[in-house]
Amino acid sequence: MALMTIDEALERVLASATPVSSETISIIDAHGRTLARPLAAKRTQPPFRASAMDGYAVRGADVAVKGAILKVKGEAAAGLAYLDMISSNEAVRIFTGAPVPEGADTILLQENATRDGDCVTVDVPEKAGRHVRDVGLDFKAGEKLLHTGQRLGPRSVALAAAMDHAVVDVFRKPRIAILATGNELVMPGEDAGPDQIVASNHLAIAGMVLEAGGVPELLGIATDDFSSLEAAIDRAEAAGADVLVTIGGASVGDHDLVQSALTKRGMELGFWRIAMRPGKPLIFGRLGEMLILGLPGNPVSSIVCSKLFLMPLIRALQGDTLAGQDLTEPALLAADIQANDKRQDYLRATLSISKVGLPHVIPYGIQDSSMLRIASEAQALLVRPPHAPAASAGDLCRIIRL
Repeated sequence: MALMTIDEALERVLASATPVSSETISIIDAHGRTLARPLAAKRTQPPFRASAMDGYAVRGADVAVKGAILKVKGEAAAGLAYLDMISSNEAVRIFTGAPVPEGADTILLQENATRDGDCVTVDVPEKAGRHVRDVGLDFKAGEKLLHTGQRLGPRSVALAAAMDHAVVDVFRKPRIAILATGNELVMPGEDAGPDQIVASNHLAIAGMVLEAGGVPELLGIATDDFSSLEAAIDRAEAAGADVLVTIGGASVGDHDLVQSALTKRGMELGFWRIAMRPGKPLIFGRLGEMLILGLPGNPVSSIVCSKLFLMPLIRALQGDTLAGQDLTEPALLAADIQANDKRQDYLRATLSISKVGLPHVIPYGIQDSSMLRIASEAQALLVRPPHAPAASAGDLCRIIRL
């Protein structure tokens, strides 16, 4: 059976993701959340003509020549308007953000004027209309500025607040159950036998779940027997998990029981082998309403597969319209590399600054998928498509930043 391509596998994963239910939260808590409803401005910004600078509110015709003298009638500050009208050869001391008084159409910068008592002299002429923000310069009431499926970052949260939204409707955070499997595993701090290692993959996956906007639910370690695996599946269903992520046991060896246990419980298998390295034995399916993602047990394999499939899946479950966006960007090779075989490679690599703007990428000489130290030091994954020819230092390539 031919191995499935990365693109086809991701397409299937994202196509399975029906957005979860929505909830209403405070704008204070909205960072990193995904909008379930579009947001239209409730007010116009600015709601009045506002000064863009500190200086003097004047008529443009009165400050067109150097040496003109105007009488200062009062002061306007942010939140404290000057209410009278300005007439010819009059000025109002004004500060950034303050409403521009009626009759004025220009701001004479304070550094371009000399104040003497209640008079101000024009040192540098100013063009009419300068440094005045018109009503609605930023946005007008009723304009839809943020859209369903948009993930809110610091700038969009600020925009939503400026639009006068104290609460927003967002998709709830998907619940992601994470199960480590294998007789060889013990939890950090536990006594390990001579044939055992410390489980660590689940913690990396949990962090990636948080980064993608999900809620990780750690189910512990299931041993290599059906009863232990079935009990863990029960816990995932009881927790209302949207996705069950298993780590290890995704292949077809005598001790790789995860796929069998899930199939026995009624999992509809989508696929389980992908033309990628690391990470070929990847299970994807559905068990009732719960999606299943079975990751390989090697640390680097589970991290790379989570980057490529789990994180986009979590974002898609939140209705994120950019969930499937291309993660790669251009770079330049800093070393020669060999031709690739039929699987798409993701080589751990470091980055350095180049003189032409693109980063230089240097793959590690050892790419063993068990090596967490290199995975933690790596700054990027160098992507090598299937059957890519040998490449030389200086050639263009594609990377995924870590």
